[in-house]
Amino acid sequence: MSGVRRIQTGAPWEEAFGYSRAVELPNGLVLVAGCTSVINGEIAAGDPYEQTVNSFKVAFAALEELGLGRDDVVRTRMYITHARDVEDIGRAHKELFDSVRPAASMIIVSGFVDPSLVVEVEVEAYRGEPAS
Repeated sequence: MSGVRRIQTGAPWEEAFGYSRAVELPNGLVLVAGCTSVINGEIAAGDPYEQTVNSFKVAFAALEELGLGRDDVVRTRMYITHARDVEDIGRAHKELFDSVRPAASMIIVSGFVDPSLVVEVEVEAYRGEPAS
């Protein structure tokens, strides 16, 4: 597809499964693939709050490679494994996005590729029209 930018971060699953961490479409929409709590290529298990913050940091790093930031985020999705973690994950989201207020969803799923993970996040951002 012409005009599409793809960002690779070197995460092992990107190469093994054939996907990009982020894709920017010609219309300015940026889609960031599911991000988990991975630091320096290693799963950083922690409590749900810590995992959520780490997961969004992975997404923010991908956005930064495209010249975008947290304020450009228009939608988030949080996939979680336990309803008991809703408050901690929601608190992390509020701290990161309270001034941005993206559309957001939180969905309970049965699990992730590593059982120590309790949250995976997706982010959509939008590069607005350049100022004239």
